[in-house]
Amino acid sequence: MKIALIGYGKMGRLLEERLLEKGHIITAVVEPFADPGKELPSKAKFFRSLEEALKEGLNGAEAAIEFTAPTAARDNLILLTQAKIPLVCGTTGWFDKLPEVAKAVEEAGASLVWAANYSLGVNLFFRIASYAAKLINPFKEYDVAGFEAHHNGKADSPSGTAKVLVEKVMKEMTRKKKAVYDIMDRKPLEDELHFASLRVGSDFGRHSLVFDSPADTIEIVHTGRNREGLASGAILALEWLCAKKRTGVFTIDDVLADILP
Repeated sequence: MKIALIGYGKMGRLLEERLLEKGHIITAVVEPFADPGKELPSKAKFFRSLEEALKEGLNGAEAAIEFTAPTAARDNLILLTQAKIPLVCGTTGWFDKLPEVAKAVEEAGASLVWAANYSLGVNLFFRIASYAAKLINPFKEYDVAGFEAHHNGKADSPSGTAKVLVEKVMKEMTRKKKAVYDIMDRKPLEDELHFASLRVGSDFGRHSLVFDSPADTIEIVHTGRNREGLASGAILALEWLCAKKRTGVFTIDDVLADILP
């Protein structure tokens, strides 16, 4: 498959390596903030702007993966719909703009997979957390809260993964109606779920869900080690999107629905 990479930071470079290992061809790399300094391993054509790359048809790309920044993702995705090719977006922190992006995808007859996190482990963690919340919901003595930690270079807080986790838990724990991510300098209300964030050092990413009662505590934790899981998930999503003709907006849940029972 011929693929364009939008964004050539750490994730973009890792994706380049893994895509080449799988036999894919990278035709274009778009990165406005850095110069690769030498010929790319993929021999792809390097572009400073997405507009410039689109004028050249992304150098023949049949699909694209976007890993940039929260401030750029919305505009990038809307521009990419012009190419009418399958798109996978791994950027987080832009999901408030999803309705605008979805409209552009639908109008262009394009296709897009987005996710708060492409890691298989994280998405299994979501399912485990949802089931745990459903089991615990009838037992009023258990309260629930959460915590996430990431490196100090992460742009968004709380993480997109944390927000999805909270949404899934609140769907099953019906007595929780509101998520609170800010510092809480008061007693939480019974219908509030408090989820805290920490940004420190080089921590790759930890998400913890705590169910606590006067008698005991149940804790579920996912700890990421590196970006490999994210790259593998993004490539899996792109291959799924291209496996047959699909149009519209999908999530990683749609991808995994074809794998998990």
